[in-house]
Amino acid sequence: MTSDNNIDIHMMKGKLESEEITCYVFDENIVTLNPLFNIAVGGIKLRVHELDAEKAKDIIKEINSTPSRDEFQNVIKCPQCGSESLYTNFRSMKGIFGLISAIISFILSIFPIYFKSVYKCKACDFEFKG
Repeated sequence: MTSDNNIDIHMMKGKLESEEITCYVFDENIVTLNPLFNIAVGGIKLRVHELDAEKAKDIIKEINSTPSRDEFQNVIKCPQCGSESLYTNFRSMKGIFGLISAIISFILSIFPIYFKSVYKCKACDFEFKG
């Protein structure tokens, strides 16, 4: 499993270790210190032993297929297509502020200074606030 968010990686690591699967985190420090290196190193990686790979894949698949819920435990669905398959905390740079941020970030070679955390539908790529 790979991610650009060390919190997600450590939550998954905790879940796998609770199922008695030994796992290791790679490239966490370099991505955390300089997020621009995320693409270069391929993100923060969570690795397991080859013998535990199938069990770990099943656990990750089960977690990823669990629908997102709001604070009232209602399932969050895409308002456009009704799908329950969503990316949570997706970093969106859509809109004029996102464009300006991308240009400034490119010129100064820094991590984007503006983005919104939204849900993004895996089925239709529609982005929305929860």
